[in-house]
This record gives sequence, C-alpha cells and structure tokens, in this order.
Amino acid sequence: MCDWKVVQAVDGAPEALEFLSQSAKIYVATGAEESSESEIKGAFSRVGLDKFVSGYFCKSNVGLPKGSPEFLEAILNRLGLPASRAAVVGDSFVKDIKPAMRLGIKPIWLTQENAPRGTEVRVIRSLRELCI
Repeated sequence: MCDWKVVQAVDGAPEALEFLSQSAKIYVATGAEESSESEIKGAFSRVGLDKFVSGYFCKSNVGLPKGSPEFLEAILNRLGLPASRAAVVGDSFVKDIKPAMRLGIKPIWLTQENAPRGTEVRVIRSLRELCI
C-alpha cells in the first residue's frame, strides 16, 4: 500500500480528520489483507494524514478479516472501549456498516445511496459532513 505509485486521500479526509482529532481518537480499520500496519501507516504518511490517526487495524495485526463483527469486536477489546462509545465511518454497507450495527457501534455510511428503510444509519455524501 505504501509503495503504490499513487496514494491519494479521500476527498474531505484532511479536513474531517483534523476536525475530529481535536475531540476524539481516530483509528483506521482496513480490509487491506496484504499490507502490514506499518505499510498502512506509511501510506497515510505519504498523504499527510498519519498525524491525525492514533492507530491502524488490519488482518495482519487483528488476525481476522474486515467485514465480520469479530474484527470490530477484537478492535474494541484491544482499545478497552465499549461499542456504545465508538463510531464507524465506512463506504461498504456489508463490510463496515452491518458489522458495526450488529455490535451496537454508531454507523456512518459514506455513500451516494440512501440508507435502507428501517435502519438507523447516518448517511453522508462527503467526509466533510463529519465536521458539522
């Protein structure tokens, strides 16, 4: 990941991470299966976002693939954090939002779609909306 020819921050990420890091710890939970924690941190460093991130979680350091409630549960356990005090911002309903909802983590879905009926999912169209 850190050695990719092009590494680019998601639109709105610098503003959102700077704003959120003033009042919360930010962790990255990624589905990158072939990158180590240090390689992921290196990629964030290349785009100047590492200064806002308190830690990185991936298959290589959690031992579980992203997309399962067990992945998020393992992260919460490592952080000593109850689900009610966490939020997940993700762009995949299946791998980010559904597992968060199963655990009682506040889900925030970055998408151009609408939330499925009957779900309590905050939908944002841009990461900048996290600064509101």
